[in-house]
Amino acid sequence: MKQSLQVRLSQHLALTPQLQQSIRLLQLSTLELHQEVEQMLEQNPMLEPEDDGFEAGALPERIEPLHNSTSQTDEPSARESADGAGDEPSAELQAGDFGGTEREDWENGTEREDFDGIRETPGSSSGNGESDDGMDREQQSPGISLQEHLRAQMAGMHLSAADRAALMYLIESLTEDGYLLDPLEELAQALASDEPDSQDEILDQLRCALKWLQSMEPLGVGARDLSECLLLQLRALPRSQVQMIAILICKQHLELMARRDHKRLMAATGADEDLLREAQNLITSMEPKPGRAFSHTEAAAIQPDVLVMPVGKGWKVVLNPDVMPKLRINELYARALRQQRGGASGSTLGTHLQEARWFIKNIQQRFDTILRVSQAILERQKAFFTHGALAMKPLVLREIADELGLHESTISRVTTAKYMATRFGTFELKYFFGSSLNTEAGGNASSTAVRALIQQFIAAESPTKPLSDSQLSDMLDEQGIQVARRTVAKYREGLRIAPANLRKQL
Repeated sequence: MKQSLQVRLSQHLALTPQLQQSIRLLQLSTLELHQEVEQMLEQNPMLEPEDDGFEAGALPERIEPLHNSTSQTDEPSARESADGAGDEPSAELQAGDFGGTEREDWENGTEREDFDGIRETPGSSSGNGESDDGMDREQQSPGISLQEHLRAQMAGMHLSAADRAALMYLIESLTEDGYLLDPLEELAQALASDEPDSQDEILDQLRCALKWLQSMEPLGVGARDLSECLLLQLRALPRSQVQMIAILICKQHLELMARRDHKRLMAATGADEDLLREAQNLITSMEPKPGRAFSHTEAAAIQPDVLVMPVGKGWKVVLNPDVMPKLRINELYARALRQQRGGASGSTLGTHLQEARWFIKNIQQRFDTILRVSQAILERQKAFFTHGALAMKPLVLREIADELGLHESTISRVTTAKYMATRFGTFELKYFFGSSLNTEAGGNASSTAVRALIQQFIAAESPTKPLSDSQLSDMLDEQGIQVARRTVAKYREGLRIAPANLRKQL
């Protein structure tokens, strides 16, 4: 084979480190972005956080509020949004103007599986319906754990050293919810690993300690399962017929109650409809997680990236200044670098300076892109910001991409884990995208609006005669929206709403 040299001319796209960083920063959430900033501040001495007392104009390389973004709207109020995009929210906008937080999981960038988001669940009342003053004080004490609360009660008990040690061992074995999930036999075997002959004696001590534990506050602590937890609370109530029926249900028929099989429940317990209803209400008033009151795990608060504010008869979008990192170039190192004679560009400080400038520019470009996309969404979904989810229009990523001259993948990155605060709540930007459904009039309805309509129908249904998926499909058809029963079931499941048989009440 003869070897030869050939020259070929070709073109290919190369992702520079700066472009790679820009793409990566664009897809980060607010929390991840702040973690990235902290990491960069540790690694790059040329980068530093901007202090509140920093004199404006001293350094050019710093993140400023974006004033050069333009809006596509013809309304004066929307034109003002470009001029005031980085300004502080006006005094008219209060924290209470924004509702709860909703977050959805999406499929293919447009279709959500979970539409509803985070619902607030009312806290269950105590098992005996009465509040103990000492208990309330313990629960209100900041930072106190369930184990600390139980150890405080144990200090007032007259126990032998062996019983105290066994009770302490069980307390430390409790889960966060107050359950004892490890079998006593396994706990005894672990303690008697060095002395196998003493395992039976240790097991007897643990059984005795378990009785002490289950007599402590909060009621239900130390239970091995949900049934035992409810029984411990029910048995502490005054004796009555309702209490006895509730105990019978929890001991033998809890699964029937979960399935709302009222006919079989009445046959199994011998209770009539009224008595069964009272027993079910009593059971549901119990606390299924006794350790819940001592759990201090705080839900991560979602900070919106953009705020929608009313201006005149319209709306405008502004960036949330609280989530924008304030960075600048370290003037001391920059001045020292400028004083170097030759070779500064190839030095370590020179490399750090270039990386710092790239980082600040890419962060600014990230927020600029988020603002542009948010403004485009505002223009397409104006009716939502006035009337709510029922007025949502069909929208796909491609429409925003074509309008802004960006790729669909870029719009997908921008709308993922980025949030917009509105008068109806805080929503992920992807919430405003939804597929199109046909209507009898020949128009299109957004799947988001259909979900909201289904939720409205179910909220107004009779508790004793809940609406089936077929009935919901017929009701939508009466509204001129053609949705199959299977699609209704999918949307209902996405709303985290149980089927009709599980929603039925006596």
